[in-house]
Amino acid sequence: MLGGQLFNIGNPDARQWLTDHVDKLMTRQGIDLYRQDFNMDPLGYWRKNDAPDRQGMTENLYIQGHLEYWDELRHRHPSLQIDSCASGGRRIDLETLRRAAGPHTRSDYIAFDGKPGHESGNQGQTFGLSSWLPYYGQGVYYRDQTRPQRIYNVRSYMGPAFGICVDVRRADVDWDLYRRLVDQWRQVAPCMLGDYYPLTSYSLQLDQWIAWQFDRPEEGDGVVQAFRRERCEAASQAYRLRGLDQAASYEITNFDAKGSIRSSGKDLMEKGLTVEIPDKPGAAVIVYRRVQQ
Repeated sequence: MLGGQLFNIGNPDARQWLTDHVDKLMTRQGIDLYRQDFNMDPLGYWRKNDAPDRQGMTENLYIQGHLEYWDELRHRHPSLQIDSCASGGRRIDLETLRRAAGPHTRSDYIAFDGKPGHESGNQGQTFGLSSWLPYYGQGVYYRDQTRPQRIYNVRSYMGPAFGICVDVRRADVDWDLYRRLVDQWRQVAPCMLGDYYPLTSYSLQLDQWIAWQFDRPEEGDGVVQAFRRERCEAASQAYRLRGLDQAASYEITNFDAKGSIRSSGKDLMEKGLTVEIPDKPGAAVIVYRRVQQ
């Protein structure tokens, strides 16, 4: 965006100038990592450029130009890596992801103001994005909340790449809880690169549970994440797990309970795993691993 306008990369002459300009900078400076942000709403600019009976043409050419621009940069710099950003991760489409790494930050939808309400949205992002993209990142602010609410907040943002932002100058930070949550993430992050199974329907409603499972069949382990939102009356749900070995036994550990239990893969897939969350809102993280008979 230049001077409040959108640079029309769908124009071949404009695209050629931009490609040559950026290529020159990369060559001169020895740049091999290109990060492109896009923190604006382009739709209005595209529509204003088209007659009523030609709506969509500028957008079509712009997107083609955007992809051709990246392709030419990669052609001129074969080792180039591209990091795509758009107010976090709004530019997450298959053609962009074929050309660029990311989104290292999947979204800017974070509660900067310290107020609750972003948790269900981030749960929804993990629920939907995991079907398409195995690796993405997210951060969360360590807010002033009760201990159960803080746990719920942090767990709602957990992903394959993850960080907790905290003001280290404050004397009242619960560092024990902070370390515990970071350690929990470290335990489950490898599983998040495995097979993904939604265990509920997608919903942002605050009276609904939402849950999913990540499973690594080769390693025989996985994780179930479940969330009881603010208005959910039911304190427990049963979920039939997926992708397990019916003939094997699994050791199941709830991060919020002492000890572990064992169950067969057959029972976990047919009868289901019962998840209890006493707090409203609350979140459960349950890991499992295949054990020898």
